Amino acid sequence: MRITHGLLLAASAVPALATSPPTVDLGYATYQGYLSSYGLNTWKSIRYAAPPVGKRRWQAPVPPLQNNTQITLAVDQPPVCPQSGAAGTPYVYGFNSGPGDEDCLYLNLYAPPNATNLPVLLWIHGGGYALFGAEYDPSPMINTNNNGFITVEIQYRLGAFGFLSSDEVKEHGQTNAGLLDQRFALEWVQEHIAKFGGIPHASPSAASRRGLVGLTRQIIAASAYSPPSYKYNDGVPEQHYRRFAELVGCGAESLDGRFASTFDCLVAAPSAQLQNASGTVSTSGLFGTFGFLPVVDGEFLQERPSLQLSQGRVSGKRILVGNNANDGVPLTNPNVVTRAAFNAYINTTFPLFTAADVAALNTIYQTSTTSPTDNGPRYDTLGTTPPTALNQSEMATGLQQTVLNIFAETTFDCPAKWLAEAFSQPHTALEAWKYQYSVTPAYHGADLNAYFTADEPAWPDAGFSTAFQRMWGQFIMADSPVIPFGVATAGYRNATVPRNGSWLDWPRYERGFPVQMDLNTTGGYLVHETVTTNLSYWVREGEGIVNTFRLVDAEKWEEGRGDRCDFWRAVGARVPQ
Repeated sequence: MRITHGLLLAASAVPALATSPPTVDLGYATYQGYLSSYGLNTWKSIRYAAPPVGKRRWQAPVPPLQNNTQITLAVDQPPVCPQSGAAGTPYVYGFNSGPGDEDCLYLNLYAPPNATNLPVLLWIHGGGYALFGAEYDPSPMINTNNNGFITVEIQYRLGAFGFLSSDEVKEHGQTNAGLLDQRFALEWVQEHIAKFGGIPHASPSAASRRGLVGLTRQIIAASAYSPPSYKYNDGVPEQHYRRFAELVGCGAESLDGRFASTFDCLVAAPSAQLQNASGTVSTSGLFGTFGFLPVVDGEFLQERPSLQLSQGRVSGKRILVGNNANDGVPLTNPNVVTRAAFNAYINTTFPLFTAADVAALNTIYQTSTTSPTDNGPRYDTLGTTPPTALNQSEMATGLQQTVLNIFAETTFDCPAKWLAEAFSQPHTALEAWKYQYSVTPAYHGADLNAYFTADEPAWPDAGFSTAFQRMWGQFIMADSPVIPFGVATAGYRNATVPRNGSWLDWPRYERGFPVQMDLNTTGGYLVHETVTTNLSYWVREGEGIVNTFRLVDAEKWEEGRGDRCDFWRAVGARVPQ
């Protein structure tokens, strides 16, 4: 096992000996997998698209070449795509640039033996469109749900390789290449999943929020990441393009007539130079930001996400959407300890804001009454009574917590709310369920410990993880996250869980009834863990941990999150978001 992103990630299950390894003929290639120790047929490194190298850089993905003269072993993890880190974050956080392989458009697939007409969970990994890969083992979650679904995990181009943008890229190649990869993988599932025992309509769980039009029936959006969304040739993406080209040696002054354009020079450049330049640009911005992100190009992405969601323009039938209680950690500047530093943070993070925007922000976040350096005890809020996340959490207090909350609400919490609203439009058949993952420490990504449990992480406890995995499973298999009451309580009589007969009481999210499920635990004992001087938190361990689930008003949550989300939607063009 290994540590990355501050999380314990599951190592691959050791292949078990099998007399007849599972083999699938895809037409263009035949892959032989293995029966894992979890009793699942497992294939790793199935190629779903041709290598995007050479002249295929910054172009739409195409099918793999025919190569079916021999069986290809599919037992090893695929190489990760080139990794481009986040600016300013400590190395221990795991958001670091690193070498990868441009030939990385592979997927891993996990299926019960003798699977027939099973639904499919398609996992699109997170990482700021810059990091990570198909590194998680979903086998325990499949087992927990009685082997009732298949899981496909995909990789897609990251950093500059997936999201380089400018007028030149638009003219000679494709913007949003990484999103085109995601859609191409969904099309692969539609074409080939029946050969593994699945039904074509996948149910994707995606940290990535875009590009699934017409290819999915339902969506799980776990802390869906919604960073600033610029037009493809706005100043920011154009500036990153020029800086990237200069670092590679393809700036306008360096062409010397060898290439017709900067773009042609980049296409011909050595991969190592491109990877280094992508990492350098990505880590040169504000704390916690990534240099290369999806852009509004008028083709694949038609509008800013907040605007598109406000118009109810979504694909699919239903959504299970959630955010974490402390999603502002660890990608937010942890050094805002004075009012001057707070003002500077707002001005640099939102440079397009007018003076009226800044004044409105300070009013709605109540900054005039918030102490810059409140050194009182840190603890998570209840969400329904003071103190609130405006200035209090287990991660920080005072204006530092205000900054954490602003980042969380602009990037994760409000987009989650907007998604739930978009899927609960009146006079439609759309459906939405919303939750908040509040189990300490509940920082961004901490929920991965609850559904990828192959290495039995110390937290959260097994009772919570089982209930959470069953919610996902029920949504995938039965179109609703509502689970049996006994599963929700994990059999503990002192668990606190809303009940509707023999089932968990979890109504759909509606605009007139904006109810969300707060998922938490209590009991056991708290252990304090320190990652850096700026990041420490508590985890709950030991005996006696029980689930504490509550139905709460998402509009009134944390002293009016609904109003703050309305503010961010109103200023969305100047975020841009």
